[in-house]
Amino acid sequence: MKHLLTRRTIRKYTQEPVSDELLNRLMNEAARTQTMGNLQLYSVVVTRSDDMKAKLAPAHFNQPMVKQAPVVLTICADFNRTSFWAKCRKAEPGYDNFLSFINAATDALLYTQTLCNLMDEEGLGYCYLGTTVYQPQQIIDVLQLPKLVMPVATLTVGWPDEEPALSDRLPLESFVHQETYQDYLGADIDTYYNYKENLEENKNFVKINNKETLAQVFTDIRYTRKDNEAMSTTLLQTLERQGFLPHTILLQKI
Repeated sequence: MKHLLTRRTIRKYTQEPVSDELLNRLMNEAARTQTMGNLQLYSVVVTRSDDMKAKLAPAHFNQPMVKQAPVVLTICADFNRTSFWAKCRKAEPGYDNFLSFINAATDALLYTQTLCNLMDEEGLGYCYLGTTVYQPQQIIDVLQLPKLVMPVATLTVGWPDEEPALSDRLPLESFVHQETYQDYLGADIDTYYNYKENLEENKNFVKINNKETLAQVFTDIRYTRKDNEAMSTTLLQTLERQGFLPHTILLQKI
């Protein structure tokens, strides 16, 4: 997996198609990843048509690669299939709850990462869209997802038409803790974030946004409290509609 060290997010793709044969092989291989109880609590919706990509694009804030990529994959946490299997086999499922969503979402994200690793090895490019959980109801409506199915990740996929610079990463010692969690001191933060904060691109990022620090760009512009709280409410409402959170009112009182 040497490709992991040079992994890049690809947002521009050639028009060379990604064959069904290749994509199906990689998706099948990815199914060997870890899964709770060997239940494979995920489903993947493959979108190739221009019409369907255009319908999905607004849910991802109309990012250009959604329409431009040859393939869009929506990976869903799925307890619908397992629940129906149980009912068909004289078993009563009890998976219409938040814990089951967490288990299925974990399965789906493990599957997604494994698929990404396999695509790296094949030379395919992809972009992971975190916007999937920002406006999930739009995706649910477009893809006609039933209850107990929730979109958790989206990948735009194609053959790369760019080679962007590698993005920066924090050093190992900043996120690995031995035996117990060692909380951070101000000096630790200075050490761990020095490289990131002093990259020319990040210093320019601060300047063009009229901020004093890089952290302020994230807290005040990119991921604000107001947006986080609004989208959290939307996410909880959608989980309730999809059958994973039937007691929202009770949770709000806790």
